[in-house]
Amino acid sequence: MAARPATPASPKNVRIKPPQPGTPLFGCEHVQLLLSNSPEVMNSSISYYKMLLRVIFDNSPLVPQTSKSPENVVTTSLTSNYLCLQCSTIVPEEDRTKHGQKKSHRFYVDSRSGALFCQFCEDFVWDPTLEELRVRKIGTGSFTSRKRKHEEMFSDPVKEDPRYISTNTNVASCRADGLRGIYNAGATCYQNVVLQSFLHNPLLRNFYLSDGHQSGDCQISHCLSCAMDDMFQDFYAQESTNGYTAANILSGFWISEKKAFENLVTTKEQDAHEFFQFLAEELHERNGDGRRPETGSEHTCNCIIHQTFYGKLQRQTTCQNCGGVTNAVESFLDLSLGLENLTQKRGKKALRSTLTLQECLDEEYIKSDKCEYRCRNCETTQQARRDHSIKLLPNVLSIQLKRFEFKQSSKNSGSSKIETPVRFPLQLNMLPYTTRGRSPDARENQELNRSCTYDLLSVVVHVGEIDTGHYLSYCRVGEQWFVFNDHKVELANKSVVLSANAYLLFYIIRSLT
Repeated sequence: MAARPATPASPKNVRIKPPQPGTPLFGCEHVQLLLSNSPEVMNSSISYYKMLLRVIFDNSPLVPQTSKSPENVVTTSLTSNYLCLQCSTIVPEEDRTKHGQKKSHRFYVDSRSGALFCQFCEDFVWDPTLEELRVRKIGTGSFTSRKRKHEEMFSDPVKEDPRYISTNTNVASCRADGLRGIYNAGATCYQNVVLQSFLHNPLLRNFYLSDGHQSGDCQISHCLSCAMDDMFQDFYAQESTNGYTAANILSGFWISEKKAFENLVTTKEQDAHEFFQFLAEELHERNGDGRRPETGSEHTCNCIIHQTFYGKLQRQTTCQNCGGVTNAVESFLDLSLGLENLTQKRGKKALRSTLTLQECLDEEYIKSDKCEYRCRNCETTQQARRDHSIKLLPNVLSIQLKRFEFKQSSKNSGSSKIETPVRFPLQLNMLPYTTRGRSPDARENQELNRSCTYDLLSVVVHVGEIDTGHYLSYCRVGEQWFVFNDHKVELANKSVVLSANAYLLFYIIRSLT
């Protein structure tokens, strides 16, 4: 946003219009005290308000809104900031009260709409004088109500005034990128981060925005897929960057008769990974064959959830006595990677040493396990080697880093959180972990490597203690990253994203981007 003077510009005399019948003279009693204090203060305030309106509406509309914290830290957000009407300070919503207490300034202007906010009333107020200036500025580009000249009325506005298109076209304030926060409805941040990852998933977005789920024809009461459809429409069609209340999503879980959803309707913090699985399962049932995928089975469905998230794992068991091989294939929604064993291998002195995502994948899909196996050839129980590989990669690869461990012993039991940092890349090649990637010539096949390359799409982070912590997420829109912290949305640097202590990772196959 453009710089502004520290003090209001030299005022011109402004006359307050007499009120119309039934119309208040001022927006509230507090604005009345400000504008009635003296003619100089009144004219200065109105002139400064006009200058703020010029800053807001004369420049090209910006998606990000930039402000400085009291510690002079620059913050860029997609939600509105507040421009103090009594000084040059710009503050985000959470610092508004602090600035008012420090400077005794109680009036602000919304950085997107130009509306007046009264801190005393804790609400926007409609002041006849200031609102008329705002409406004129939006409508004519100036503060005068003069009629346009004859030649202006009949000239080509596009050729004569390049601003014509921007002022006469309805453009979503968020550029239709779905950049909105979601309000926390009481310990629901674990839901918000998963919903954001769904909203910025191009496969799901295209499905719902192209009427993939026919909400108008759906006969299911409190259908979660209908609620998701409504959410996508609100995020990508509404000209709003204000927070969204996911009431329909919440009510869908509250009313559900499934026992698995009972934990999700409490006021306590829950597991974002568990919510992701429940939501994916429900959307599959609403858009697919209606069958719940059985654990350990190979389930195939053409629904949007299976097309997006589901892949296939192959478990190969090799008898150490006769060399006989048995293969079993099962579908998977996500990959869960353990951290505890890798952390313990590094010793107690290295409990917080950094792991890499590739090390975690190697542990699960490169190294072999030893097990006992009932061999059909030997017809006896034999020692065997068990290998896991990915037979079919999904379009969107979901990875859980298992940070929450439940331990039970004779003395005590409970859950603990593993804080070990895990470094993850922006681009991930999954070929080494596939069944086909085991062949010697696969690594040299460039086309095969490209077909197994993923780009990071979303990151879910849990901060704090296991029971009282908080979830936030990072999502990529184009080449830009944003951090979603409930209803707050801010720009984020790649370095900040890559240094996050991830819990869930979502990668999208490069061939789709």
